[in-house]
Order: sequence, then structure tokens, then C-alpha cells
Amino acid sequence: MKVSISHACLWATVASAASTPTKAKRANKARAASLPTVTVRGNAFFAGDNRFYIKGLDYQPGGSSAAIDPIANAEGCMRDVEKFKELGINTIRVYTVDNSPDVDHDPCMNALADAGIYLALDVNTPLYSLNRNEPAGSYNDAYLQNVFATVSKFAGYSNTLLFFSGNEVINADNNTNNAPYIKATTRDIKSYLAQQDLRRIPVGYSAADVSSNRYDTATYMNCGTDDQRSDFFAFNDYSWCDPSSYTVSGWDQKVATYSNYSIPLFLSEFGCITNTRAFGEIPSLYSANMTPVYSGGLVYEYSEEGNGYGLVNIRGNSVQETADFRALREAYANLEMPTGDGGYKQDLPKSQCPSASSTWEVHDFEGDDLPAIPDKAVQYLDDGAGDGAGLNGPGSQWDVAGASDSTASAGSGSGGGASGGGSSSGGDNGSDDGGSGNAAGALRTPVGLLVGALIVGVGMVVGGGL
Repeated sequence: MKVSISHACLWATVASAASTPTKAKRANKARAASLPTVTVRGNAFFAGDNRFYIKGLDYQPGGSSAAIDPIANAEGCMRDVEKFKELGINTIRVYTVDNSPDVDHDPCMNALADAGIYLALDVNTPLYSLNRNEPAGSYNDAYLQNVFATVSKFAGYSNTLLFFSGNEVINADNNTNNAPYIKATTRDIKSYLAQQDLRRIPVGYSAADVSSNRYDTATYMNCGTDDQRSDFFAFNDYSWCDPSSYTVSGWDQKVATYSNYSIPLFLSEFGCITNTRAFGEIPSLYSANMTPVYSGGLVYEYSEEGNGYGLVNIRGNSVQETADFRALREAYANLEMPTGDGGYKQDLPKSQCPSASSTWEVHDFEGDDLPAIPDKAVQYLDDGAGDGAGLNGPGSQWDVAGASDSTASAGSGSGGGASGGGSSSGGDNGSDDGGSGNAAGALRTPVGLLVGALIVGVGMVVGGGL
């Protein structure tokens, strides 16, 4: 979903040169190492030999329009970790972080690890992201340098669960031409992790739940060679509005659709607010009906940001619980988590690349062809990204001179799967109205000022919402 925000004066300028690359830092995160790293096996996540289900929250206090890094706010993080423990979650999603070299994320990441909580991290910021109206020009070396700097900053933590290469960039049929650039970004992050000898953290995409292109997006992200393919696929789903059920919501149909999907699938946002939230979808999400296909999900969202989705109200260092917080706490407390492997599948085939069509506009890159990594960005794969630009950098939106100017064939990347060694197997309303009739799309203003940000003069239109 996207929203328009007027600013008195907002211009994105282009950096004249990226940071001097240096080999990625590999600080020893001793306390964070208390959690086992999560890898991909077939269509599921595993922590060691145990199936791992995402049971968590989307977390961006202040909202993404404020561009505040919650992981850098040690005091706020410690405060909120106590609430996370009350809920019994194991994962938070953060949409924007500050990758400046002097920003310290250790206190928060260690506090999360001590509480048994992993981080699912979006690698983009409002100023460093793909422009969904001009993806070719915004897929450039300045953009990738900043993305790689974020990856370097968080790859050393064992409780970094995964990286999102984008959020709801595609939100209509007429901007599906962004798909090759999103997929190229995923490929490049995987190559960076491999060539910098960093942990093979899973990399994938968080999609809008648009019925006309959701399945094409999922299959596209899972087709081609292992270096190109996502390690997981997620989508934001508000189709279950209480009171509802597995069948009334249409979730049974989605399970059937993805029953042979060969990589982990989960909900990167859920929690309709059309009616009183009882979180009735949670028992279904972790039931035997869904665990052979789904690996859990993330409730939207922790703090109230003026959109009605918040579980708590934050006033200074005080946190006030809402009725939704109490309802979610009860839902999680009563949840019987799956045992065993949940019926996951190990050897499903990868997807076939969807053909270009009127609802899948990838005509410039047929099959498994992708944009080549920009020439100036190749050096970062070998030498490291250097320092990140932080949240106040000049931006990458219009650095057309540093954009990709050629096509790369399948297998050109150096990253494989995130299985711990080998390759892994197998409109403005971003949330599709379906099932019991979801009106959440008209109300929701999601957090992700992420891939897809468009800065034009004094207006700003962002992919992923606020």
C-alpha cells in the first residue's frame, strides 16, 4: 500500500561517490550467539534440527515516516523487550535501521537474543530504495552500496533471522515491471554474503496480497538458478477479519495454491482491524492445515502510529497496553505450537518462471534473465561495502549514471541457498480484499517506507506505506 505525504521541501539528491569499500567487519556477538542460527530446509525454516515457526510482531515505534531506528534506541528496546516476553513472541520485523558506522545495535540485539527473539530486517530506507515508477534508474551502485552496508552491520548477529530485499514494491498490475529489479537485489545480497564470507542469512521478498499477481510474484521469486532465487517468500495478508474461519477467510484456498511451493512461506504482516480483533487466525496459522505450507507470521503492529493497528501506546518511556495487546497475549498463551516437523516438504521442485502478460509486465527480462549488477557495485562484492549512509544520506533514487546497463544470464551470481552450506530446495491498496471481506486495506497505513520509495519535488509517494 502507498500513501502520499506532502513536505514543505523534500528533494532527493545523488551522492557523487559511494563510500570507500572496506572488507566487511565480523565482530564477535558473544551474547547474541546464545540463539541457534536459522537455516532453510526445503519449504521450512529450522533452528538446528527443530522446525522454526515465525511467531512475532512488526516493530517500528514512531512510524517509518520519522525514520527512527528502534534497534539503536537501547532504552526503548529494553522497555519493549519486556512486552515482547509477555506476548511470548520469537521474532520482530523492523522496517528501517540506521547503518551509520557509529550507531551501536549491540545492546538491543543482545537483549533480544537473551529473550529468545530473532530479527527479520528490511534492508531499505526511505532514501535508499527502488523507485517503483523508475526501477531501472534506481537500481544503481549507490543503492546497493547502502544495502550491502546494512547487511554487513547485521550479518554478525546470530539472531538476525532474515533480510527482506523489498516490501510491497509491486502493488498493482501496472508496476509488475519492478519484479526483475527486486529479484536482482535479492541475488546481489546473496552474492555479497557469499563473497564476503558472511553467514548465509536467508534473503527474500515481502509482497502485497494482490490477487491478480501474488502467485506470479511468488513463482517468479522462486524460479531460475539458486543464486537468483529467493530463500523464502512472504506476503502481507489482511483477509482474515474476525469473526472468520479457515474457509471463510479464503486461507484454505491459499494453502492449496502454495501446496507445492518449494521455499518457506509466511505472513510478513497480518491482523485485520475491520472488527474487534480476537486474533482467531492464530490457531489456524499454526495448525496442521497450514504448517505443511506456512511457517508462521508477524502481527501488524506493536506501537500505535495513528492507524488503529497498534497493540500499545507509547508515551515517553511509558507503555500502555490496548485491548488488542491483551487479546494477542491470550491468543499466543492458548496456542499449542506444532510438534515434529509440521509436515514440511524437502524435495519440491523450484517454480517455473511465469511468462510476460498484461498482468505480469516483465517483457524486458524474459525467463530467468535479470538486470546485471551495476558496474560500480561489483567492487563491493569483493572489497566490502564500506560505511553506510545512515538515515540522512543524500539518497540513491536518481543516480541514473550508476544504474545497470546490461542483462545478466542465470547463474551469474555467487550466492547459493540459505541452507547452511548447500543450495536450498526447492493499486494503492496493497492488501487484496478477499475471504470474509477485508476492509483493512482502506484503513491500513503499513510501516514500510522501503523499496519503492518515490521522491518527486515536494511530494513523496512510498511503496509499502507508512
